[in-house]
Amino acid sequence: MGDMSGPWPHDAVLYQPFEDEQILLAEKASCSAVKAYLKMCNLPYDVQFRANAEFMSPGGHMTKLPVLKVGGFVLAEFEPIVNFVEQRSESISRWMMEDEKTEMRSYICTIENTFTLAEMYCSFMLKGVYNDVTAPRNGCVFPWPLNKIQNLSKRYQAEKMLKVYQWTNMTFGDVLEEVSTCCRNLEMKLEESLGPYFYGERPCELDALVFGHLFSILTTNLPNNVYFLLFSFSGPNEVMLQRTTGTSSVSLQRVFARCRTRNEHTIPFLTLNT
Repeated sequence: MGDMSGPWPHDAVLYQPFEDEQILLAEKASCSAVKAYLKMCNLPYDVQFRANAEFMSPGGHMTKLPVLKVGGFVLAEFEPIVNFVEQRSESISRWMMEDEKTEMRSYICTIENTFTLAEMYCSFMLKGVYNDVTAPRNGCVFPWPLNKIQNLSKRYQAEKMLKVYQWTNMTFGDVLEEVSTCCRNLEMKLEESLGPYFYGERPCELDALVFGHLFSILTTNLPNNVYFLLFSFSGPNEVMLQRTTGTSSVSLQRVFARCRTRNEHTIPFLTLNT
């Protein structure tokens, strides 16, 4: 085992599936959130793409990704990685009051149990998305017939998880309503904040997680009907991006693109491929 009290090593490695060809919507959101968080903490890491990244994972609650190797420690998914960083006293939320941290954790739990499930629902329960996006991407690194077997296994695991949370009997409209409700709560939280982030002038874990889902939705090629999710996401995320960049564009896609090209120093974790 590694030394928890030592400095953050410079050879930390983040393993994830191939960005352009393989990674799925929920997996990309989780990987993007972790990369954003580590950048916000100014902790160095190297990204390595592996076709078998999911099978390198020690386990997880949702996506099992990304996999972070820090010294003798191997962790997976957003919350375990955040908890590990916090235990090393390198968390970006050290300045927060305990009641704020408790509230923030409840938001994080809600996001993970809403946005991630919604992304998995879109990827595996919508026939057009599954046939056109999910199956080709998930099976692209495997030869026939292993790709077919892997797709069946992946879909079975996803549907099993959605069934546990009672999402398998939901319609797409029900999913949108769940996401919209979650986003309205986040929007109200942003309205309470006096700064560009959820808890004022400094970012925290919640900002990284919301950004990860936003980044994933906007940069993944999906059928048109799934982009209705953007209208659910547009409330809190557009407010966050507008506050951070100083823009007032009504288009979420244009705001996101503008803030990347106009001032990446304003949101330094927008550039995630390091």
